[in-house]
Amino acid sequence: MGTVVDDAAAAEFHAFFEAHYTELARLAHLLTGEADAADDLAAEALLALWHRWDRVRDADHPGAYARGVVANLARTRIRSAVRERRRIALFWMPRGAGDAYTADGPDVSAVVDVQEALRRLPFRKRACVVLRHAFDLSERDTALVLGVSVGTVKSQTSRGVAELQRLLGSETPAAQVQVAAAGQRAGGRH
Repeated sequence: MGTVVDDAAAAEFHAFFEAHYTELARLAHLLTGEADAADDLAAEALLALWHRWDRVRDADHPGAYARGVVANLARTRIRSAVRERRRIALFWMPRGAGDAYTADGPDVSAVVDVQEALRRLPFRKRACVVLRHAFDLSERDTALVLGVSVGTVKSQTSRGVAELQRLLGSETPAAQVQVAAAGQRAGGRH
């Protein structure tokens, strides 16, 4: 049995879609580091919102709710990818290659791109840095999106920026890391 949607609700959702799709795709791209997945995650989030549009449209912050859905979908995608990489590494690693294999990924000194450094951050730190500096959300709005306290946003953002500094080189000041993260907004389609 399908849901009956009135024309006003459909028009509201269409306007919401037009206003937020690009932002949600950009958020997905920055959180996952995968340009190809960004459109899919944004579309999946908007489909989920459409199915709950009667509740979402009455929410205090539907845009924040949408960003939270994207963040959760990105987290799920990242966890699945990590599990898959571990399985592949476990079952397809050549015999004797265990000594050369490191689970840490690429050498830190080879990381020169902010997006690559962002991918290395744990999800919550990455999400806080991206939402605060690339999306210019307040600490309160970031906390709302992620479902955490403002204190958690403050500490995770601070630690995330510090870790980005470490990954990008100790000569990179925090302000440069923040500007580079914010610059990711204008740097690409997402």
